[in-house]
Amino acid sequence: MSNSQQTSRPAGGIPRGLSRTGPVLFSYGFRPFFLGAAIVAIAAMILWIAALAGIVEVGGSYSAHHWHAHEMLFGFSSAVVAGFLLTAVPNWTGRLPVSGRPLAGLFLLWAAGRLLMLAPDLIGLVPSVAIESLFLPVLLFICAREIVAGRKWKDLKVLGVLTVLSLANIGFHLNTLAGEHGGTVERLAISAYLVLIMIIGGRIIPSFSRNWLNQRGETRFPAPYGRFDTAVIAVGALALFCWSLKPEQPATLVLVAVAGIAHAARLRRWRGLAVWPEKLLFILHVAYAFLPLGFVAIALGDRIGLGDAGIMHVMTVGAMAAMMLAVMTRATRGHTGRQLTSSPLTNLSYAAILLAALLRPAADLLPAQAMTLYGLAGLAWLVAFGLFVVEYGPMLARVRRT
Repeated sequence: MSNSQQTSRPAGGIPRGLSRTGPVLFSYGFRPFFLGAAIVAIAAMILWIAALAGIVEVGGSYSAHHWHAHEMLFGFSSAVVAGFLLTAVPNWTGRLPVSGRPLAGLFLLWAAGRLLMLAPDLIGLVPSVAIESLFLPVLLFICAREIVAGRKWKDLKVLGVLTVLSLANIGFHLNTLAGEHGGTVERLAISAYLVLIMIIGGRIIPSFSRNWLNQRGETRFPAPYGRFDTAVIAVGALALFCWSLKPEQPATLVLVAVAGIAHAARLRRWRGLAVWPEKLLFILHVAYAFLPLGFVAIALGDRIGLGDAGIMHVMTVGAMAAMMLAVMTRATRGHTGRQLTSSPLTNLSYAAILLAALLRPAADLLPAQAMTLYGLAGLAWLVAFGLFVVEYGPMLARVRRT
């Protein structure tokens, strides 16, 4: 192993390790995918607003509406998941991470999907969606290879989530090609991300909180993972599965209400209020709080006037995007050697994403102000990820520390 490039090539495998040569951007998985996700979050929102205003056309024969839903669910979100897993899985398994040319190739596959979905008719709708559909299965293969090679059998559940996402993406494309806009595959995709939050959030939130409290001499710590957590995850996953298939069934509404109470109780055990002074940590608790809030929104949606789109945005912006922004900021700071404390710009980005998560569902509840609330929610989204690019873009693209 040379000093210039800390990599290895397993027998019959792709090179792995921390690339010390070539672009900094491709030295570690979180770098290109976190930055790419934030750029897509900004560009996709600007283009969606412009498309609604009749200024531009996006998505071609795929349709702008389908394009918007797809790019938020499978473009932006899948990149954050990729950046997290390509960084976390090596830590779980003790194996070297994928970096350098293989990482660049994976990123280019994801980026090609974004460009093709923007104008799929350039090479044909079917070839475009076929190419776009490759990214998640390739990511699944890479993660499966590492988890199996590292014999981390408890982490196989993450592969199940990636499998559901891969199939949901293909299902979304097939529905669109058939001229349908079925909510089932969208709900399945959202459910997969939320289950991942249940699993990963239950690992990192109490752990990070315990470490922070311990450093300050506290003696009361978050409850460790136990059978209660396993049961709560199981109830939440079942509730989401039923919501995906039969969202309006009375049994589903009862089950999601139970899941909401269970996850609220789980969150309370993690002592979120005690870590309020450190917003880099507190935001993880707040983002997770949108999970039980989303369950309650499903249970009470019709009674309080919250439509399907509003319910989905509680989940997608509140639980998913806020958690993703929280993880992106913390991981970037940690893996570039910075102090694990948030800056004023970071705090502002957190406030913006939480505001977006509240404003978009509020549009369903206040129809007379709906257009204003849509615009404000979109603006808050742009501020959140715009600030991330301004502050964290240079760390991701230029600073080589890990």
